[in-house]
Amino acid sequence: MSRIGKQPLPIPENVIVTIKGESLTIKGPRGELSWDFNPDMSVTRKDKEIVVTRSSDSKMHKALHGLTRVLIANMVEGVTKGYQKTLKISGIGYTAEMKGCSVLLNIGFSHPVLFTPPEDITLSVPSNLVVTVSGIDKQKVGEVAAKLRSISPPEPYKGKGIRYQGEYIRRKAGKKVGVK
Repeated sequence: MSRIGKQPLPIPENVIVTIKGESLTIKGPRGELSWDFNPDMSVTRKDKEIVVTRSSDSKMHKALHGLTRVLIANMVEGVTKGYQKTLKISGIGYTAEMKGCSVLLNIGFSHPVLFTPPEDITLSVPSNLVVTVSGIDKQKVGEVAAKLRSISPPEPYKGKGIRYQGEYIRRKAGKKVGVK
């Protein structure tokens, strides 16, 4: 059996779980998430726990077993605590500022770039070199952070661009002038 999939998932006090057929809805203090899981998996609620079981021991079902349990755990954590990714901007003259619920980026282009997130994702700019992406859906938070980073990914020579907090960028040496 899957080591992760066989573990029951505890439900916190302030979370409401609804299972209807192959659809799962989780409501918490931060919001509500819905997901249609694979029909080969069986998701049941026992007391204050969610239990995921599979129909057979095929390789695909073993993989889906752990995946289903982890995705449900991410949903529970999202509606209780939420998710957050921090992006750092580095480069001379590179800045970010809030314009309503969007972020205006000055990142070395001939024009400023206005980035508008989806409606359930919030962006904040604690300082003009830091952008924080937060929301309840782990996948959407990561996707929006990746889209922001792709506007100007960090380059290896000077390190300019947008990077995740804690991301290591391998630096390259520039041209060697006058060496024969």
